[in-house]
Amino acid sequence: MGPDGKKLVNVIVLGVAFMFIFTAFQTCGNIEQTVIKSLNSTTFHASGYTSMAVIYGVFSASNLLAPSVVAVAGAQLSMFFSGLLYSAYIAVFVYPYTWSFYTASVLVGAGAAVLWTAQGNVLALNSDQHTIGRNSGVFWALLQCSLLFGNLFIFFAWRGHEHISDKDRQTVFISLTVISLVGCFLFFLIRKPDAEAEIAPGDESEAPLLPSDSDNVTLCSPVRACKMLVTKEMLLLSLSIAYTGVELTFYSGVYGTCIGAMTGLGADAKSLMGLSGICVGLGEILGGGVFGVLNKGGRGRVGRNPVVLLGLLSHYVAFYLIFINIADDAPLAPEEGTELTAFIRPSVGVALLCSFLLGLGDSCFNTQLLSIIGFTFRNNSAPAFAIFKFIQSILAALAFFYSNFLLLHWQLLIMVVLGFAGSLSFFAAEWRAQAAAADGI
Repeated sequence: MGPDGKKLVNVIVLGVAFMFIFTAFQTCGNIEQTVIKSLNSTTFHASGYTSMAVIYGVFSASNLLAPSVVAVAGAQLSMFFSGLLYSAYIAVFVYPYTWSFYTASVLVGAGAAVLWTAQGNVLALNSDQHTIGRNSGVFWALLQCSLLFGNLFIFFAWRGHEHISDKDRQTVFISLTVISLVGCFLFFLIRKPDAEAEIAPGDESEAPLLPSDSDNVTLCSPVRACKMLVTKEMLLLSLSIAYTGVELTFYSGVYGTCIGAMTGLGADAKSLMGLSGICVGLGEILGGGVFGVLNKGGRGRVGRNPVVLLGLLSHYVAFYLIFINIADDAPLAPEEGTELTAFIRPSVGVALLCSFLLGLGDSCFNTQLLSIIGFTFRNNSAPAFAIFKFIQSILAALAFFYSNFLLLHWQLLIMVVLGFAGSLSFFAAEWRAQAAAADGI
C-alpha cells in the first residue's frame, strides 16, 4: 500500500471511530430530555437542555485552549481520553444523579474542544492540497452515519413503549456506553504518516497541509483568534455561524423531544424520536455528499450562495410544517406528553419530512461555511476554524438554555429571524470574497 493509501486508511479509521462515539453521544442527546422526564427519582433533578447548555458553553470557552493540550499530549492520546469523557457522560444515565450528570456535562464540554482540535490535526496530517477534499468528504460521511445507527436502535428498542422504564433506560445507555468505548479504542489504530520520507526535496506541492503535531495545534493562539474575530469577513460570517449553533440545538435536542411528547402521533411517539434522528441523518448525508462534491476545489460549480439559499428555504419549509403540525407546548411537556394539537391533525409523515429538511438545510449551511472560511482564511485557517467552533457552540449553549422555558413557536421565530439575517450576511461575505479573489488579493 502506497503512502496515500495509508493516509486514506487513517482517515477512514478516524471517521469510523468518530462514528461510534457520536452514534452513542448524539443518540443520547436526542433522547435524554425525554428520558429525564420518565425518571421517578428523588435524587435526580436536572434538565437535559441545561446539560447541553453547559456542554456547549464549556466547549466554547475551551476551544482556544484545546490546541495547547493537544500539543502536549499528542493527537492520539488527546482523542482517546476525550472520548472516555463522552463515554462517562453517557454512562451517567445508567444510575443517574444530579451532581454526576452536571459534572459530566462540564467534563465532556472541555473534552469536546480537545477532541475536535485533535481531529483536525489528524485530518490535516493525512491530507495534502490534492486529497483534502476527498478526505474531508470521507470523514463527513462516516461521521453523519452516526445519526442513522443509534437512532435506528432507539426506534426498535422503544417501539410500542409509552413509558420508559428503568430497565429500558439502563439497557439503552449501557449499550451506548459500550459503543462509545469501542470508538475510543479505535483511535489507537491510527498510524502517524511518514510525511518526511514521502516528500521529495523541493517538492512542497505534495506536503501535508500542516507538517507536524506541534505546528498544527499551536497555530491557533488566543491572541491571533481574537484579532481575526473583529475582521470584516469574520464579522459578516458570524451571523451565519450563530444560526448554525441555534438550529443545531433545535434538530439535535429539541425537535426529537417534541415528537416524543406528541400523543397525537400514536403509541409509537417515543420510538419515532429514533426515526426522526435517522431522517435528520439522511438529510445531512445527502446534503454533505452532494454539495461537498459540487464545491470541490473551492467555490465549486454552482457557487456558495445558491446552496445557502437552498438551505434557508429547506429550513423555512420545515419551520412552517412544524408550526402547523407540532403543539406549542411540546418542548416543555411532561413525561406523559401533551394532548394539545397545532393547526392540523398530527402527522407522522410531516414530522419525519421536517426532520429530513432540518438535516438537509444544516448540511447546506455547514458545508458552505467550511468552504468560505477555508477559502477566505486559507493562509491562516486554524484560528478561523477555532472562531467558527467558538461562535457556534456559544450560541448552541444559549439556545439550549432558553429551550428550558420558551414555547415552540418562539423558538421557531428566533430561527426564522436569525436564519434570514445570517443568510444575508453570508451572501455579503461571499461577494466580498469573490471580489477579493478577482483582484488577486
